[in-house]
Amino acid sequence: MESASPYRKLQDYLGTTFSALRYRNYRLWFIGQSFSLMGTWLQSVAQSWLMYQMTHSKIALGWLAFAGTVPTLLLMLPAGVVADRVPRRRLLVVVQAVMMLQAFTLALLVALRALQSWHLIGLAVWLGIANSFDAPTRHAMVAELVEGDRRTLMNAIALNSLMFNLSRVVGPALGGLILASLGAFWCFTLNGLSFLAVIGALLAMTPPYVYPNGHGNVREPWHRQLVEGVRYAWSDPFIRDLILMAGVSSMFGASYITLLPAYAVEALRLQVVGFGLLHTTVGLGALVGALTVAAGSRLTDRSRWLAVGALGFPAALLTLALARQAALAMAILFVVGFTFVVQFATVNTLIQSYVPDALRGRVMSIYTLMFFGLTPFGALLAGTVAHFWSLTAGIALGAGVALTCNGALLRNGRAIRRVGHAAVREFGRSADGQVGR
Repeated sequence: MESASPYRKLQDYLGTTFSALRYRNYRLWFIGQSFSLMGTWLQSVAQSWLMYQMTHSKIALGWLAFAGTVPTLLLMLPAGVVADRVPRRRLLVVVQAVMMLQAFTLALLVALRALQSWHLIGLAVWLGIANSFDAPTRHAMVAELVEGDRRTLMNAIALNSLMFNLSRVVGPALGGLILASLGAFWCFTLNGLSFLAVIGALLAMTPPYVYPNGHGNVREPWHRQLVEGVRYAWSDPFIRDLILMAGVSSMFGASYITLLPAYAVEALRLQVVGFGLLHTTVGLGALVGALTVAAGSRLTDRSRWLAVGALGFPAALLTLALARQAALAMAILFVVGFTFVVQFATVNTLIQSYVPDALRGRVMSIYTLMFFGLTPFGALLAGTVAHFWSLTAGIALGAGVALTCNGALLRNGRAIRRVGHAAVREFGRSADGQVGR
C-alpha cells in the first residue's frame, strides 16, 4: 500500500488537532474569546503601568494584584453553585457585560483625567468579582459547546489553553505598543469593545446541548448545594486527588513566575529585553504543549500525559533554580511552559469527563479556586524564602514540594489510574454524551 501523501497527513493532523472546531458553538466561542483575551492583556498592561506611574511603588502593584484575587477566594465556590442553578450561556452573557462596563469605566476615567490609584484598586475588585463567576462557568460550559462529545472534550480544553497562551504571547507586546503609541485610554477602550465579540458569539449560538439530568435542583437552598459539591469532590478519591494535584502545582510550582524578574537580573544578568524573552519562551512552550495535547486528544489512556505534566513541571523548575546561563534557562523555561499546560489540560479533562453535569459548576469552581486562589500564597512563600535565604532556594523549595507531593499522589492515588482509565474508556465509547458515575 502506498503511504499517505504529506498533504493527507497534514489534513489528518489538523483534523485531529482542531476537531472541536467542527462544532459551531465552540467555533463561535473560540473566535469571540480570542478577541476578548487579547483585550484583557491590553488592559492588564495599561493598568499596572498607570499604577506604577501614579505611585512609584512596588507595594502598590502588589495591592493591585491582591485586590483582583480576594473576590476569587470569597466568591468562587458560591459562583459554582450559581453555574449549576442557571443556564450557563445566559450567565456568561451577563458576566461579560459587567466586565465590559468595568473596562469602559476605566477608559472614561482616563479620558476625564480623573483616574486615581484607588480607582484602579476598586475596579480591580469589581473585575475580580466578575471573574469569580466567569471562570467556573466557562470551564463547566465546555462540554456543552461540543454537545457532550467526550472524545472531543480534551481537544476543546486543549484549544482553550492554546487560545489563552497565544494571547499571553501576543497580548502584552501588543498592549505595550498601543500604550506607547495611543495611550491607556485606547487600551481600556479596545478591551471594552473586545467583549462585544464574545457576547455576540454567545448570543449567536444555537441552543446548547442539554444533558438528560439538566441543571441542579434550583429549589434546594444554595448553601446545601455548595456543601453537596464540596462533599462530592472530597469523598470521591479520583476527583480529590486530581484537585489536590492542581492545588499543589499551583501553589508551590507556579510561584516561580513571581521570582522571574529577580532571577533574570540576579542569576542571568539580563535587562528588560532579556526578561521579556524569558516570558515569551514560557509562552511558546505552553503553545506547543497545548498543540501537543490537542493533537493527542483522541488517545484514551491519559495517565502518561498526567505523569509528564505532574512530574515534568516541578522537575524542570528544580533544574531552572540551578541554571545560570541565559540560553539554558530559556530552554528550561520552554519545558516549564510545555509541562504546565500538559498537566492542567489533562487534569481539567479528566475531572470534566467524570463529574456529573448537575455538579459540574460546583466541582469546577473548586478546581478553579485551587488553580487561581492558592497562587498568591505560594508567591508570598517563594518571595519570603528568596528574601531571607536565596533566590535558588525560593524556586527550588516550591518545586521540590510539588515534585514530592505529585509523585506521592501518582504513586498512591490508585483511583487516578483505576477509575480514570475506566472513565476515559467509557466516555471514549459513548456516543450519546451521557455523564457516567
